[in-house]
Amino acid sequence: MDVKFQDTQANTTEKLNSTKQLFDSKPTVNFSVAEAVVKILGDMGVQYAFGVSGGAIAPVWAALHQSSIQVLHFRHEAGAAFAAIEAHFASDRPVVVFTTTGPGITNALTGLLAARWEGAKVIFVSASTSSPQRGRWACQETSNYTMPSAGIFTSGTIFHYATTLESSDELPEVARRIALGLGQPGGFVAHLSIPANIQTSSVNPSLPRVTLSQSAATASEETIAKCVHLLSEESFAIWIGFGARGAAKEIRQLAERTGAGVMCSPRAKGIFPEDHPQFVGVTGFGGHESVFRYMREQRPRHILVLGTRLGELTSFWNPEMIPRRSFLHVDIDPKVPGSAYPSVETFAIHSDVGVFCKALLKYFPDRSGMSKVRSLPKSKRNSIHPRANGKVRPDVLMNMIQQVIVEQSNAVVMTEVGNSLVWAIHLLRFAESSRFRVSTGFGSMGHFVTGVLGTALASNGKAVAIVGDGAMLMSSEVNTAVAYQIPVVWIVLNDGRYNMCEQGMAYLGFKDVDATIPQANFVKIAQGMGAEGIRVETEYEIQAALEKAIAATGPFVVDVIIDHTQIAPAQSRNQSLISQGATNY
Repeated sequence: MDVKFQDTQANTTEKLNSTKQLFDSKPTVNFSVAEAVVKILGDMGVQYAFGVSGGAIAPVWAALHQSSIQVLHFRHEAGAAFAAIEAHFASDRPVVVFTTTGPGITNALTGLLAARWEGAKVIFVSASTSSPQRGRWACQETSNYTMPSAGIFTSGTIFHYATTLESSDELPEVARRIALGLGQPGGFVAHLSIPANIQTSSVNPSLPRVTLSQSAATASEETIAKCVHLLSEESFAIWIGFGARGAAKEIRQLAERTGAGVMCSPRAKGIFPEDHPQFVGVTGFGGHESVFRYMREQRPRHILVLGTRLGELTSFWNPEMIPRRSFLHVDIDPKVPGSAYPSVETFAIHSDVGVFCKALLKYFPDRSGMSKVRSLPKSKRNSIHPRANGKVRPDVLMNMIQQVIVEQSNAVVMTEVGNSLVWAIHLLRFAESSRFRVSTGFGSMGHFVTGVLGTALASNGKAVAIVGDGAMLMSSEVNTAVAYQIPVVWIVLNDGRYNMCEQGMAYLGFKDVDATIPQANFVKIAQGMGAEGIRVETEYEIQAALEKAIAATGPFVVDVIIDHTQIAPAQSRNQSLISQGATNY
């Protein structure tokens, strides 16, 4: 094992400058803590607050409504948290999630864990029981008597920063810590719990003034020179992940100047155009066989890894993805390089991907590098013609989504975990990363069923979620979309079962398991909540249904009756499970 962690230099000139920068000493009118917290959040750039109300959070909820922050009342706290994640990525601003005590907090935790995994900036504001009532079985009591404090109310694996505000005097320091976290590159998920009586207490006649400024981690000149030397030895490949989304222009320039083959993680589809002659394919879950052909036939000496953890659904830790010599792994998190393939030589670079690529480009001048490109394997797309009879095949549906939605609109497309995710990754093609969102880390069902609202709202445009019937039944905010007339589209792959589970169990050798679901009519459900919808039962009906959905001004459901016998391209995932012992063979 030879993992080399390189010293880095942080650009500190724009870092937050402690108390002087954060706090304004000029007297102001008196505020309640709830009002002060909301004002601070607005100063931090928050535009949206999503949540579910309750008695204990009433003062904060009321203060949000009196502010410039747009408040959306959701039907479930997890849905609010998923929407907040996607609103952050669509706007590049922190988003607030608010809940009441007890189950309000625990309901939100799945979405907040997803926010941590996804690298979003989310501030969770919850209520807790006032100190005089603790230990007395207050309604939905939230205290050390009734709920574990470690992890939920303290900084750790769920929250980068968490605290309970027990006095208004603590507010300046709490605001400073949240501002520092938001000013760092990457994700930041904070939890501010405020007892009900503290929310209505007064603050001192001065409020924290928040100044946010980000400083990007930067590799040293010595590190850059070492990378140039290694990459100049012979041909190399570039493996990009979601963390490289801000450096699309520089990555393309680097690839074209060097002739490098480019592959991407499922979350990074579109960062490098998928129709580019140097694009080899998507790796991992739902990925392309062309990637393996490339690694077998033209295995590069080095692979430059940009902004991906190379986790299971990106690499499956497959030995075929190992370069002949080493990985050069760039990430803002110094703990990431070397973790996926610990036995492989890794040159670790702690840097922002965009800053690193700009520095690297100085050593690779533009000399029409496209002429150096060797013939690279490409993923093939088979032409599939619609049939008049039978249920809808998923690959036919995806081909039509490509034509009607991806190529003829500017809608953002996102897809749930499950077979819908595999089909979309494998068959849809994007030329820009802002058009596609998936979750292959935490991978919670319901993430994009509800997250689609946050994307459409924050991007002020159309957003389309491709989901399974199981996810749509598990977590739905159609009613919320109707309430605020958010122009979202749900395309439901309705096959009456958790089909990834059913197909996966068969692949793993397990029999006589039941993954079926009583088939629902999602159009009738949507219409019952005030949305529009259309049911698709044959392949000839797909195009007209999608065109109607994309033209709709409000929320719209396309309920597609899917042929469940079509096997999704999830073999890599199933093989990974077998290698981990999850098999009956």
